[in-house]
Amino acid sequence: MSQIQEIAFRIRDLRETLALTQEQAAQKSGMTAAEYAAYELGESDFSFSHLFNIAETLKVDISDLLTGESPKLRGYIVTRRGEGLAFDRRKQYHYHHLAYNFKDKKAEPFLVTVEKDKPDAAKQAHSHDGQEFDYILTGSMRLNLGGNDIWLREGDSVYYDSNLPHVMYAPEGDCRFLAVVIK
Repeated sequence: MSQIQEIAFRIRDLRETLALTQEQAAQKSGMTAAEYAAYELGESDFSFSHLFNIAETLKVDISDLLTGESPKLRGYIVTRRGEGLAFDRRKQYHYHHLAYNFKDKKAEPFLVTVEKDKPDAAKQAHSHDGQEFDYILTGSMRLNLGGNDIWLREGDSVYYDSNLPHVMYAPEGDCRFLAVVIK
């Protein structure tokens, strides 16, 4: 079973446990019933935003959906270089969750790599509840935020309402950044 199918199975199981219909879960997650059904059947790869929204709807940590296990640590968690929970959402986005096993997080920290885009790359903007802080570590990124293009280079940061539709492009080469999603 692929990672997408495993996540889809967990989502369906949790939704049924909460006695929600697919339509109710879709509406609460901010997507159409058809989009949600495709995710739950494992027919469509999840964007991070949709996965985050579904976790909020199902009242679980995003780690529950990704790994099938609930976070257990309290007090602190240390994540060594190159470690963290690795997962890929869409072809060009690679994530390392840096605190996946910390219980009751108020924020979700990720190390994200966006691969260089093709000149004609078309991506769909997404949104999710909360706020987000992105700090560029290497490379550069064009962030389309609420219809506005913002260029960010190494050392730049942006903090924004993540309900604004946003999408990231790396037209000049791979871009690596720290993303902190605040609930």
